[in-house]
Amino acid sequence: MKITQFTKLALVIFALSGFVACSSTGEDAAASESQTQSSSSSSGNSQSAAEAAAAAAEERMRRSALATRIFYFDFDVSEFRGSDRDVLNYHARELAANPSKRIRLEGHADERGTREYNLALGERRANGILNYLIVNGAARNQIEIVSYGEERPADRATSEAAYQRNRRVEIADM
Repeated sequence: MKITQFTKLALVIFALSGFVACSSTGEDAAASESQTQSSSSSSGNSQSAAEAAAAAAEERMRRSALATRIFYFDFDVSEFRGSDRDVLNYHARELAANPSKRIRLEGHADERGTREYNLALGERRANGILNYLIVNGAARNQIEIVSYGEERPADRATSEAAYQRNRRVEIADM
């Protein structure tokens, strides 16, 4: 296999440029070290900016979660939805961080079922959230439970959408 003169010349130039690029003087090393320190300094600034942005995002999530005060339930179910866990974690942390804060969990049900059954269902729903808050840091003496059953509907219509809005637990400040 013959290698052309042009290819040989290109290989020699490539090898020499690599050799020249690898050799450095003391001045080049000092300049390189200065650039490294400068880039690590800007890296530190960008890292602290990233940490500040993450802290701001966490604060927005906390405020949004604490603004959520109504938790909905499926028909004839007293366990809250798994999607509510993160929001309830923020409420539990807020209670743990503020021992003097007190809340009331108000359990509700839709109009289907007897009055007694709906009162008991509202209480079971509120107790489910109470237990979760306690396990995650809240104190029992910070939380009061009340069940209204079907007595205080959020929506008086008789559609499935209205029933869904009535199956809830609300967090009220005291």
